[in-house]
Amino acid sequence: MSEKKNILIAQSGGPSAAINASVAGAVTRAMASDQVDRVFGAVHGMEGFLHRQIIDIGDQIRSQDDIEQLIHTPAQALGSSRYKLPKGQEGDAVFARILSILKEYNIGYFFFNGGNDSMDTVSRLAAYLYARNEDVMAVGIPKTIDNDLMDTDHTPGFGSAARYIAMSISELYMDTIVYDKPNVVIAEIMGRNAGWLTAASVLARRAGVTAPHLIYLPEKVFDPDAFIARVKDLVENGSEQQVVVAVSEGIRLADGSYIAESGEATDVFGHVMLGGVARTLESLVKNKLGVKTRAIEFSTLQRAAAHVASQTDLDEAFQCGVRAVEAALHGITDVMIAMHRVSNVPYLVQYDATPLSNVANMERTIPLEWITEDGTDVTPEMVEYLTPLIRGEANVRMVGGLPTYFRFDWTKTIDPLV
Repeated sequence: MSEKKNILIAQSGGPSAAINASVAGAVTRAMASDQVDRVFGAVHGMEGFLHRQIIDIGDQIRSQDDIEQLIHTPAQALGSSRYKLPKGQEGDAVFARILSILKEYNIGYFFFNGGNDSMDTVSRLAAYLYARNEDVMAVGIPKTIDNDLMDTDHTPGFGSAARYIAMSISELYMDTIVYDKPNVVIAEIMGRNAGWLTAASVLARRAGVTAPHLIYLPEKVFDPDAFIARVKDLVENGSEQQVVVAVSEGIRLADGSYIAESGEATDVFGHVMLGGVARTLESLVKNKLGVKTRAIEFSTLQRAAAHVASQTDLDEAFQCGVRAVEAALHGITDVMIAMHRVSNVPYLVQYDATPLSNVANMERTIPLEWITEDGTDVTPEMVEYLTPLIRGEANVRMVGGLPTYFRFDWTKTIDPLV
């Protein structure tokens, strides 16, 4: 039998309600394998790994009860970072350091749990290791509420965020219609270039809820004059004087500029920093129509609302962690675990390992045929796609009326093994 190797798991990017379920799945499968010795976690992603902030996950998870609690814990139990691996000579030095640390801790399986930029990191690391004939498997575990990873039907974390958005829009509508005066509520939802989360607001339309009345996505050009005309018509001629608008943070004008660009500021990955689209449209409506208008930004609330998580989402996230470990144990590297939908009724997905070259540095947007011609709504095909992803009531453990969460002790870092 070959020498046992250790596993390392790291998380990156923005939090979600389901990302820790993937860690739970990976840990469960790893601890059941006779090919694995110890299961490590890097605190604060690749940045923490480079500083040897490594903990022994297997030592801190002592029971199935801990696994269950980890599944229902939102955000990132191992912490996160938005560190971008450098290129050129600096990058060569960083990759050499990564390899040195992998050897110090006898790590044969490396898993990165994140979104687009995380998959680029895994792809670059896998290529570096392969070029040097190093026996380390590098596998990506998908996560992003934005649902914009290529070559997968959807991503873990999206279903729970979609559910939160649909429920929140429904509740906003119920709050808005109590008054008999014209009222416009504009809800800003995350999504720079892909409008999947904002599109999910359509699921609020059930059980007597007519909101959202308008949906604006970044895949379609935004026309301020047409927007005002539609709102005016709904306020004056609609069956209700109250209007709820769902809008992506990344909607753009005809010239390609974002409605809500904050100057020239960008994040570490070069993405334009957005914010304030709801406030911008609020001012526009007030100035043009003179009606009461309120801007609401869901912001980080939509990312980690474990109390309304989709059980389907949690189950799939767990399975992505399991399948990632199984792929690595079979000697598969430079891949991301993907889900492919087999059917809607009954809802069924299959898992496979897709090459990271199909994913890294690419972005999956909504098909234009799933958006109405006038760009103010989505089609029945979108509703059909979304509906199964928000199903299932998550069994969140409550104590004193509030949920309880699992916490790793990040201070218990371990020394290199050699």
